[in-house]
Amino acid sequence: MDLSRALEIACRSDTGRVRSHNEDSIACDAADGLAVLADGMGGYNAGEVASGIAVTLMAAGVKEALAQAEERDVKSCESLLRDQVIAANSAIYEAAHGRADYAGMGTTVVAALFYDDRVSVAHLGDSRLYRLRDEKLELLTRDHSLLQEQLDRGMLTPEEAKVSRHRNIVTRALGVEREADVEVGSFAVLPDDIYLLCSDGLNDMLDDEEIRLAVQTSNPNMKLAADQLVELANQNGGRDNISVILVKVKQSFAVRKGLIAKLRSSFGK
Repeated sequence: MDLSRALEIACRSDTGRVRSHNEDSIACDAADGLAVLADGMGGYNAGEVASGIAVTLMAAGVKEALAQAEERDVKSCESLLRDQVIAANSAIYEAAHGRADYAGMGTTVVAALFYDDRVSVAHLGDSRLYRLRDEKLELLTRDHSLLQEQLDRGMLTPEEAKVSRHRNIVTRALGVEREADVEVGSFAVLPDDIYLLCSDGLNDMLDDEEIRLAVQTSNPNMKLAADQLVELANQNGGRDNISVILVKVKQSFAVRKGLIAKLRSSFGK
């Protein structure tokens, strides 16, 4: 199913104003309804290797699986994303243990797959997925980070978290362990929704209200919105690589089901 009429996607990745090179990687395909973003970490250049492996393998793997799939539903799409994350984790883990200059490399990842008026998301680390609906910005993922754990336990207030030294310590990442502890979820999609995938180089420089205003005031021009987000993050310091993928839902893309399919669905078959 080609979703390019229903979805408008704009992607942007920037080195920022402090880092010497960009360790983020992104991929997006409106036709397949797929967006993948990864924020690499490791030794010199190893971070961009890890993020590149994650994005390349996942984008190719999802595309191949979708071409062979008879239908897309929540169970199959969540399983598809989970399987692709696990495969990318194995590839990065093996590469990290096969070359000395790749030792210790890893990457965060957040991937969104749109289908049948829904979106499934898989993520590890602190790269995020937001949804802007009816002028309200909502975070749909939960950071796998030391800072988030401290917030959950009441060890820090939100105000203290903004200046914490532990902002960028992740508790889960792709390629670091042999097994990937991936979190997967699904959400209903409505026309005029805007979804934002981003690396922490964006949300460390802008708070949620600044992100909301930048996207909302640039709507419906998603390319302008992506450019505006990166520019504002750089104006606020640009201390890390900044990557954003914006997905605007232009119209419903619900799958029309025949009578037999509806009956099967009703009886759970």
